[in-house]
Amino acid sequence: QVQLAESGGGLVQAGGSLRLSCAASGRTFSSGVMGWFRQVPGKERQFVAAIRWTGVTTWYLDSVKDRFTISRDNAKNTLYLQMNNLKPEDTAVYYCAGKRDFQSVTVARAYDYWGQGTQVTVSS
Repeated sequence: QVQLAESGGGLVQAGGSLRLSCAASGRTFSSGVMGWFRQVPGKERQFVAAIRWTGVTTWYLDSVKDRFTISRDNAKNTLYLQMNNLKPEDTAVYYCAGKRDFQSVTVARAYDYWGQGTQVTVSS
């Protein structure tokens, strides 16, 4: 019904920057929340950031709040995550996700749609 496709991951040194993109296609929703999660092997999927598809409200994981910025381009059906001052502990597979309502925005299981993930690796 809704397809999400992440891109922009790669290998960077600590202190570097990356911008992730998430392109939505299919019968996309015009309201709700879009977010970014990340996961490393053996660990639970972790909330990173989220934004309402309309309005200005955003949410961030505390450890990335001063370094990452989530944004959107509604006309292009695209979500972005600008990541600055990357640290080795940011290394993970990053997933784009969407949900139709405005509840439980930091909970992975609350989301309705997921992308395939893009690898981000930060070397020390």
